[in-house]
Amino acid sequence: MTILVFGKTGQVATELSPLSDVLCLGRADVDLTDPMACANAIASHRPRAVINAAAYTDVDGAEVEENIAQVVNTRAPHAMARACADIDIPFVHISTDYVFDGSGSEPWTSDHQPNPQNAYGRTKIAGEAAIREIGGRFAILRTSWVFSAHGKNFVKSMLKFGATRGELCVVSDQIGGPTPAREIALACHAIAKALMDAPEKAGVYHLSGTPDCNRADFARQIFNAAKVSCKVDEIPSSQFPTPAERPLNSRLDCQGLEQTFGVRRPDWRAYLRDQLTEN
Repeated sequence: MTILVFGKTGQVATELSPLSDVLCLGRADVDLTDPMACANAIASHRPRAVINAAAYTDVDGAEVEENIAQVVNTRAPHAMARACADIDIPFVHISTDYVFDGSGSEPWTSDHQPNPQNAYGRTKIAGEAAIREIGGRFAILRTSWVFSAHGKNFVKSMLKFGATRGELCVVSDQIGGPTPAREIALACHAIAKALMDAPEKAGVYHLSGTPDCNRADFARQIFNAAKVSCKVDEIPSSQFPTPAERPLNSRLDCQGLEQTFGVRRPDWRAYLRDQLTEN
C-alpha cells in the first residue's frame, strides 16, 4: 500500500516521509504551479491514497503574489482531488485557521462560515471549495500554528531572536493552539487509511494543539523550555503591523476529528520539549 504525499521538505511532509507506506514528491518530482502535472503524478503512481502537505504558505508574500498562491493553493488541490475521485481513492488536504476572520472568542467549528481576511486565507478557502465540489473520499484538515524542528515556524524564530536579544515584543491578542507537525502527519495518515474503508467519513475537520494560548505566552514557554533568558513584552497586533492581517481568534473546535477518527488534541508542551532536543 502506497500513500502519495505532495510535499517533501515542508514540516508535515518531513514527518510523514519516514513512514514505510509513504512516498513523498518534492519540487524536483512535480511542479505545484502546474495542476495537470499534479493530476498526472497521481495517475502514474496509482497510490491507495493521497495527502496534500504542500502549499504556498508565505502569508505576507501572498499579498503580492496572490496569483501564484491561487494556483498552488486552489487549482493544484482541485486537480489532485479530481484525479483521486476518478480512481476512487482518499484525498486528504491540509488547510488553515486563516480561513476564518478571527472574530469572537469561541472556538471555530467546521460548520462556521469562513471569512478570510488575507490573500493566503482566500486562496486556501477557494481550494477547500474546489475539493468539496469534486466530492469523493476527501478530508480537509484545518490546523493552526504549526511547529517542528524543520522548516520555518514560530518556535524556531523565537529561539533565533531570543539567543541574541535580552528582550522581545510579542503580540498577546492572537490566541490559538500551537500544533506539532508530527501530530498533523499522523492524523493525515490515519484519516487516509480510514477513508479507504469508510468513505462516509469524508468531510472537514479541525486539529490544533492544546492548551490554547496567546503568542506572548507561547514565546515564554519556548524560552523557559530552552532555558533562554529573554524577557517577553506583550503588545497588541496593532503595534506589530504586517502586510497580511492575522486572525486574533484562531481557536479550533476539534471534537469532530476525535469523534470520527479517534484523533485527540495533542498537548503541544511535550512536543516543544522534544523539538528542543532535536535542534
